[in-house]
Amino acid sequence: MSQRRVLLKLSGEALMGDSPFGINPAVAQEMAEQVKTAHDTGVQIGIVVGGGNIWRGATASAMGMERATADYMGMVATVMNGLALQDALEKAGVQCRVLTAISMNEVAEPYIRRRAIRHMEKGRVVVMVAGNGTPYFTTDTAAALRALELDVDMLLMAKNRVDGVYSDDPRTNPDAVRYERISHLEALQNNLKVMDASAMALCRDNGLPIRVFDITAPSAITRALMGEELGTLVHAE
Repeated sequence: MSQRRVLLKLSGEALMGDSPFGINPAVAQEMAEQVKTAHDTGVQIGIVVGGGNIWRGATASAMGMERATADYMGMVATVMNGLALQDALEKAGVQCRVLTAISMNEVAEPYIRRRAIRHMEKGRVVVMVAGNGTPYFTTDTAAALRALELDVDMLLMAKNRVDGVYSDDPRTNPDAVRYERISHLEALQNNLKVMDASAMALCRDNGLPIRVFDITAPSAITRALMGEELGTLVHAE
């Protein structure tokens, strides 16, 4: 299935590769090359990136830090990841813009919906960082919001070494069954960990399809961006 415009949600952890922490430039470059292959076919691409390789607000909050402060720090971590992706994409020959939900005029443009759409229409990859600019929301929710705002055909959820949606955690339960297709409602009712519940409900209420795939599979980013039926499709009723 060809796709006109898609949004790719990348976890911060995906940028670590085999490193225990931070950003592995070689991994970022490999991702950028995969994005370029799909971009060169004319697909308009937006990317929302997390910050868990640098900072996890929820974890810090559980350890006693004030939650809003911890979440804002997490948003700053996503900006660092976005700049690393921009560098890798530009080295691969792809025009890229980083748009942030928190003002950082010296390093990135402010996120403005119409500007993001215009960049994509002009053939630029748009990397969106700082979540949606408010605490208590995950980057999953930010990805769902941005996908809907930008009128994409598909939200692509890149998972680290998990090749779709399962009935249970396949890393701890060898009898877990992988779904090829499942509805938003089924995923919510069965508490399947596709994304957080508020993000899933947003996708359900607006009929936004989600494809969940394993980012570590060969050429997985390129294949997902170009509409190949990888992993699990989460669809409307």
